[in-house]
Amino acid sequence: MGKGDRKTRRGKTYRGSYGNTRAHSVSPAVVGAKQTVTKPAAAKKAAPKKKSA
Repeated sequence: MGKGDRKTRRGKTYRGSYGNTRAHSVSPAVVGAKQTVTKPAAAKKAAPKKKSA
């Protein structure tokens, strides 16, 4: 495990690549939690009833 290992931090810095081991810095508020925005389900209106003759 050293410079040639792509899975270690040292190998990532040697190759100049990024990944889970050497991720770009992210603001601390976003690091731990994923924020998902969900829209409330739209209520469907019932179709108007047809008048019988």
